[in-house]
Amino acid sequence: MHVVIMGCGRTGATLASEFESRGHSVSVIDVRADAFRRLPSDFKGQKITGLGFDRDTLKSAGVEDAYAFAAVSDGDNSNILAARVVRETYGVENVVARIADSGRAEVYRRLGIPTVAPVPWTAAQIVTRLLPGGSDSEFEDADAGIVMRRVPINDGWVGRHYHELEKASQARVAYVTRFGEAILPDAATAIQSGDDVHLLLALATERSATKAIAHPPKAAS
Repeated sequence: MHVVIMGCGRTGATLASEFESRGHSVSVIDVRADAFRRLPSDFKGQKITGLGFDRDTLKSAGVEDAYAFAAVSDGDNSNILAARVVRETYGVENVVARIADSGRAEVYRRLGIPTVAPVPWTAAQIVTRLLPGGSDSEFEDADAGIVMRRVPINDGWVGRHYHELEKASQARVAYVTRFGEAILPDAATAIQSGDDVHLLLALATERSATKAIAHPPKAAS
C-alpha cells in the first residue's frame, strides 16, 4: 500500500520509517528540504519539497494511488486543510490529522476527520488507525494471560449494544473513548460510529475474539 505523509518532523519521520519497515511505499512532503535529514539514511521513499495541501505537490507524492494520508506538520490549519483536500478531492478514506487545539480537534472529529494530539505516542496511534486491522497493545500481563488492546470493530456493530459485543467475542470492554472522553459502558450503552474500544482479552482466545469483532454480528436466529 502507498502512504503519503505531510510533515517531516519527529512524528513524520518516525511514521515514514515505520510504514516503510512494514513493506509499504511512502512519500513524505515538507516545505523545508532540510527536514528530510530526520529520515533514516536508507529511506527509499519519495522526499517532496512543497505544501502538503497543494494539488500538484500531492499528485507528485502519489496521492491519487494512496491508501492513507497523515498530516503531521506543526500547523493545525495546514494539517486540517491538507486532510480535507485529500479526502474530499482525491477520495482517500484513511486520513488522520495532528491537531494541538483539543477543542478544534473535536470539531473535526465530528466532521469525520480523525485527529490525534501531539503526544509522544502519536506515531503509534496513527499507524494503528491507518492500517487495516490495526490494534494498540496498552497493557499485558503474560503471567495472568491477559492483554488490553484498543481494537477496531466492524461498522456492522454500530447500533448494537456493548454487552452483545462482549458475548460474541468472549472479551470484556474496559472502557470506550467517545468524542475524546472515556466512558464505562453498561448494558444499555449502544455502540456508536467513531468509538475507540479498549478491550480486555485472554491471550489464549485473542485471535478468535478479534476475528469476531472484525466481522459484522451474526443475525439473530
